[in-house]
Parts: sequence; C-alpha cells; structure tokens
Amino acid sequence: MSTALLALFAVILCILFRILNVNSAPQKPTLICKDEAFLSAILKITPVISEPYKPTRLWGFSGHVQTIVHSIIGRVRCPWPIGERVYIKLADETTLTYDLYQPLTNGHEDDVTIAICPGIGNSSECVYIRTFVHFVQCHGYRCAVLNHVGALSSVKVTSPRIFSYGHTEDYHMMLKNLLEKHSNTKIVCVGFSLGGNIITKYLGEQGTNKLSNIIGGISICQGYNAIEGTKYLLNWTNFRRLYLYFMTESVKNIILRHKSVLLSEDVKQRFNLNEKDIVSAATLPELDEAYTRKVHNFRSVNELYKWSSCEFYLDSIATPMVFINAIDDPIVPETLLTPIKEFAATKSQSLYVELSHGGHLGFYEGGLLYPNPITWLDRTLVSLVGSITLAASDRALKAF
Repeated sequence: MSTALLALFAVILCILFRILNVNSAPQKPTLICKDEAFLSAILKITPVISEPYKPTRLWGFSGHVQTIVHSIIGRVRCPWPIGERVYIKLADETTLTYDLYQPLTNGHEDDVTIAICPGIGNSSECVYIRTFVHFVQCHGYRCAVLNHVGALSSVKVTSPRIFSYGHTEDYHMMLKNLLEKHSNTKIVCVGFSLGGNIITKYLGEQGTNKLSNIIGGISICQGYNAIEGTKYLLNWTNFRRLYLYFMTESVKNIILRHKSVLLSEDVKQRFNLNEKDIVSAATLPELDEAYTRKVHNFRSVNELYKWSSCEFYLDSIATPMVFINAIDDPIVPETLLTPIKEFAATKSQSLYVELSHGGHLGFYEGGLLYPNPITWLDRTLVSLVGSITLAASDRALKAF
C-alpha cells in the first residue's frame, strides 16, 4: 500500500473516530434539584439516573448517530401493542384521536395512566412510542397516546388546521375524555421533544387549577424556547440546518397530504393563504409565516413562537416535574438548557437530568454494535413514573 493511501486511510479513521466520539467514556447524569425530599423519593425507585449511562460502544457516543438511528430505524425488535383508538369531535369540527392501551399486568395498588404527547408530526404508530407503550404495559400501567392532528394518514382532517407547537387544547381534551372512562386514575404526563414543550406549557397554563388526577410530568429532549431555538436551527453549526430541513418537510408533507381540506379555496381565502409560499417554504419559520401563524391568528411568527414556548409558563407550574436532556443533542444546543437548569435549582418538586450522550430521543445502550432492545430512556421513564407515583402517595399521607 502506497504512502498516500496509508495517509488517506489514517485521515478517514481519524474522521470516523471524531464523528463517532469513541474516545468518550460512560458518565453519570448531572442532577439539579433544590428539593432534597423530592430527589430522595425519585432515587428510591429510579437509581439509574445516579449511575453511568453506557451507550452502545461503537456509535452510541455520537449524538448525531443516536439521533439518526432513532429517526430512521427506531427501536430494535419493536413490538406492536394492541389498543383502542378513541375519536373525539371538537367544537371547531376537528377530529381528534388518541390510542388507549390497558395494562398487561396488575402489579400496582394505584391505577396510573401515562398520558403521552409524541414529538413533531408523530403518533401512536411511531416505533419509539410503540416500544415505550408496550414496555410500560408490561409494568402494569395504562397508556393514552395523543395522535397529533394530521399525523395519521388513516384519519381525515375535518377542520382547517393541524397540530401546532404550543396548542395544548388537544392534549387537554384527551385527558378529559380519558377521565370520563377512568375517573379514579392518576395521570403522569409524558412528552417527547415537541410533546415535552406541550405538556410543560399545559401544566404551566393550568397552574394550581390543573386536573386533580395529574400527579406529575416528564419532559424529554425539548428546547423550551422556540424563539431562541429557531435561531440555532437556522445556521449550519453541528448540521442543525439539515435537521431543520427534514422537520420542515415532515410538517409540509402533512399539510399537503390533507390539502383538500387545509388548502381548499374557501380556507385559502379565509386565512389569506398562498399555496405556492407553503410549498416553497424551505424552513419552519418560512412555513409558519406562510401557514401556521395565519391559521392560528397570530400577527407574526415571533408572536406565535413566544406563545408556544413553555419557558414563559414555567413559573406557574404547580406539578412535580422531571426534565431530561442530552448535551450532545444536535437539535437542542446546550445554551437552550440554561433556563430549565435555573428553574430546577429554585423550584420545589422539580428535577433536571442532564446526560452527556444520548442525542435527540436516542439513548440507546449496551452492546458493541447492536444495542439492547430496551433503551436507557424507556427503562428510566418507567422507573420515574413509579417514583412520581410514590412521591404523590407520600404527599397524600402527609396531607391526611
């Protein structure tokens, strides 16, 4: 082999090692919590958050690879849980659906339902949702999974809107319907990415007037502030602009899939929509300028983003909360995490868990090349639900 080829091979290896970050070692998560009693209650059942997280050895230390594997492949050996699809007709003629899954075991004294809000454009049919649902069913929990309006190709859109970043009414209506079926259940709200923003904003909007059945919330991999987050996504640092492109295309495809309703002549005239601007939008801000802000009656995209961002509702939260983020998340830069760190450091019954690795909703663990079928996130979330339930029971006993 010539010297030039050896040099090229060495350069390729160096690049691969840098991209895969293989020199990194497993690290313990960083925990920020003012409330020692709350943290102690969490750690009784969830000691995993005080132990090193061990990503899949060859590629799990790369936030990009974790994120890409999650978005393209999802979970390995993913089960398909059996549930009931519930249809709700809202006052604005929207057809809202959620999937309800009953527990497969009866191992708990309490009746607990995990109310899941998926990520952008996602539904109960996404593999990471399916795996988590099946896992928690096996641990004796009921699940209710919101299907974002427009996300399911099998469910027709019946009003001139789809989901949006800060629209919490759909989630609220799911919870109300759930309580009509299971009035005594305790609810833990769980949100992934955009869903994390929605459940956090929702609990902030409700404040002390929240549904009494809600005992806690868990937010995973959200950015907290859409105004600031979009600024980072619009530049190419860490390939964020590329991720923004795929998110934009995903939302745009949902709009175009249901264009007979969303872009009918009547709707375009009513909201002053230009179909060419929607189709040609290259970024989410452009798409939100052409479509979202107009349909939801905002004067500007900035006004829409401020209304949508849960950061501006944190101080009103009266619910025990756990927030999880990874530093190597290529979609949510570390600078966006400062407000939630400050919140957890000053607010009772709040915990912030920060991992060095995991990417955006990845958190694969174990193995050299082939990861464990259950991720660190899945097993940690199940434990956290148990911890939140225990903490709620302790509070109830003290109040009694």
